[in-house]
Amino acid sequence: MSSSDNKNRQTLHVEIDDQSGFCFGVVRAISKAEEELGKNETIYSLGDIVHNDMEVERLQKMGMKTIDHHDLEQLEDGTVFFRAHGEPPESYKTIKEKKLKLIDATCPVVLRLQKKVQAAWEEMKKKRGQVAIFGKIGHAEVKGLSGQTNHEAIILEKEEDVRLVDPSRPVVLFSQTTKSPVIFNNIADALKRRAMPGVEVRVHDTICRQVSNRAPHLRDFASKHDVVIFVGGAKSSNARALYDACFSVNPQTHFISSPDDLQPLWFAARPTSTGVCGATSTPLWLMEKVAEKIRTF
Repeated sequence: MSSSDNKNRQTLHVEIDDQSGFCFGVVRAISKAEEELGKNETIYSLGDIVHNDMEVERLQKMGMKTIDHHDLEQLEDGTVFFRAHGEPPESYKTIKEKKLKLIDATCPVVLRLQKKVQAAWEEMKKKRGQVAIFGKIGHAEVKGLSGQTNHEAIILEKEEDVRLVDPSRPVVLFSQTTKSPVIFNNIADALKRRAMPGVEVRVHDTICRQVSNRAPHLRDFASKHDVVIFVGGAKSSNARALYDACFSVNPQTHFISSPDDLQPLWFAARPTSTGVCGATSTPLWLMEKVAEKIRTF
């Protein structure tokens, strides 16, 4: 074999981002699930434990079953698992009425936020005020937060949605923990501009910094590699936001959910380095499998 052939066949350098992967809340939830599943118990997770199909599949093989709220109403006995996203008060009420066993793995950060939202709602009721939440409509965490207000909270997905808030009445603004600080600040400023003179606009930045600080880190990580493979679940809004952060500095960033999604064409130009990173819902073992497959190209 010629020296040029050896050069062409050299192993591609692949780096896994050491700050990617499960956040504290997800690590805690999965540890709780594995502990219970280790007792050969079947547990019923109310919704996917994490927005990553391959991790959900791994835990299903251990005995976890994913159910929805309709299934919960039909359940007669067993152990129900509340994931890190949290649940609204009505879910706790159903568990209590049915005398089901509960493993509550709600992230402590989310739990504290739920209490703040409930307290603000009680206060706002006395002054004809409003509670607004910056978040994704239908997201599990947002449902849990909205539930603290009897689902009266106004959900704002983007800056233009501030029109839903009555400018003549006081308002308290919160955020889903995994949202963008930049958009949150834009919404807060828009609310203040829109409010009538003398009307209270109170802003609580409740974004989890363990999550939000990943975006600037990932932009730096992505800029150092020729090709970036972002591993995330298709249903994860956090994954999409972090992928966008990588893509903004490196157009050779590709979103995949499993090693099978990798395309040899992405490496046809023989890049010298590839970065593998992921979302707060991406397990390390999955990023390692992706890196392993990339090295075969």
